[in-house]
Amino acid sequence: MKFTSLLFLLTFTGLVAGTSTAFSENMDGLLTGEMQNFAPYDTPRPFKDFTFLNADGEQERISDYQGKVILLNFWATWCAPCRKEMPSLDRLQGTLGGGDFEVLAIGQDLQGMGKVTDFFTKLGIQNLVALNDKTVKSGRGAGVFGLPASILLNREGEEIGRLVGPAEWDTPEAMALIRHVIAGS
Repeated sequence: MKFTSLLFLLTFTGLVAGTSTAFSENMDGLLTGEMQNFAPYDTPRPFKDFTFLNADGEQERISDYQGKVILLNFWATWCAPCRKEMPSLDRLQGTLGGGDFEVLAIGQDLQGMGKVTDFFTKLGIQNLVALNDKTVKSGRGAGVFGLPASILLNREGEEIGRLVGPAEWDTPEAMALIRHVIAGS
């Protein structure tokens, strides 16, 4: 069972065996508790821009948020771990969201935006903006093949690491990691 879990983690994080030098070493002390499965890269990696829809049906792009640190979360209403994780993402956005940081929780619901907005209403999500990509091309293009998956982007829109699977994003460990990236360390 432990081997299977390890294999799963390595498969979905891009084989993180070489991720503890230079850039990622600055984060080593932050990868505890809820963030122990966050896999930082040696150096930030280019991240392919993509589009998604907001609740008004307008198209947005990841590059629209460049200049902010972004926690990009891929999720779906039918995904039980995603449903459990969503309130913590909402609290994180309420605490740290603003000019320097944004949580973009992009639904991968084939049934469209109505499913996402209904879900947000039922859970009382107040700080996140309803976003969806019913084509699921955004997740696939980002190399996401399991939900939930969270990707942390720096202000330049580069990927600095990812966490596959659920996490409590409003814990002291998670906020310390994000504040570290916001500070540019």
